[in-house]
Amino acid sequence: MYKAFYTLKRNPFEITPDPSFLFPTRRHNEALAALYYGVRRHKGFVVLTGEVGTGKTLLLRCLLQSLRQSADVKYAYVFNGRLSPFEFLQYIAGDLGLPASGKNKSELLLQLAGYVVSRGEKKLTTVLVVDEAHLLSTDILEEIRLLTNLETADEKLLQILLVGQPELDEKLDSVDLRQLKQRIALRSRLASLDLNETQGYIERRLQLAGSPDASGLFPPETVAAVHRHSRGIPRLINTICENALIAAYARQASGVTPDIIDAIATDFRLGIHTPPVETKKKTEELDVRKAAKTLLELYAHLQGEQAREEELAARVPVRVTEPRVTEQ
Repeated sequence: MYKAFYTLKRNPFEITPDPSFLFPTRRHNEALAALYYGVRRHKGFVVLTGEVGTGKTLLLRCLLQSLRQSADVKYAYVFNGRLSPFEFLQYIAGDLGLPASGKNKSELLLQLAGYVVSRGEKKLTTVLVVDEAHLLSTDILEEIRLLTNLETADEKLLQILLVGQPELDEKLDSVDLRQLKQRIALRSRLASLDLNETQGYIERRLQLAGSPDASGLFPPETVAAVHRHSRGIPRLINTICENALIAAYARQASGVTPDIIDAIATDFRLGIHTPPVETKKKTEELDVRKAAKTLLELYAHLQGEQAREEELAARVPVRVTEPRVTEQ
């Protein structure tokens, strides 16, 4: 709709992760390098975490695109963490091209082990990639740990990449998974973009889409408004900028102004932030303490009232009525 008006060849702000639109910040480059190095050097366990919308899945797609071009690499890509341990093993086997139907857990494990060992003997690389790994249960993470036992004296035979939200870090830090945590060879974390990175991100996407004047379409003051409302999260930047282009086109404006960005942010309720889990927990704990304190104060007040009543009762003289003697 707006592409012809702004001389664009394609949509610059699609939400769907497209490797061709990767904006290589220092943190994204480091994370992608860690993933690739972990696979190629057979490090075994690599973990990548980041907040929602920071580009984790996009990095994974860039990595998988690179691995597909290598004849010596075979990978299973799991994107649904809400599976039972048995379903998880079935999915891995199926994605690697192994027959999984009708087999029990022991048979699946033997089949997977044989496949991985066989490829290792031929100097081939086998990779297990798990996206949305923060959704994995402790039982599945334990199954993954046991899979890392497939190794030689020199290297790991199965390379495992776990990618997920910060909750994954919390799970891996738990006492129950301390053995798994100790096997992590490389660990990276993505963060939101700063103001300069946000400007570079928007300009790069517009240039790749064919814009002849990216800085004119989104001037610095507009980029500052985008960064303020998106907090530097790439997915939110895409959402805001996409809707801003539509709104600017409706006005037949030559560029996007800050007031358009503010209106889009209001429509999407971007000023309403859900407090972090830790803040919620602290608030709940404070509420419990306040309630307990109130109850104790009420109990003490009632005890005091009862004591006062007993004291008053003790001070009131007791009348003793002498019995009357009636004459016969």
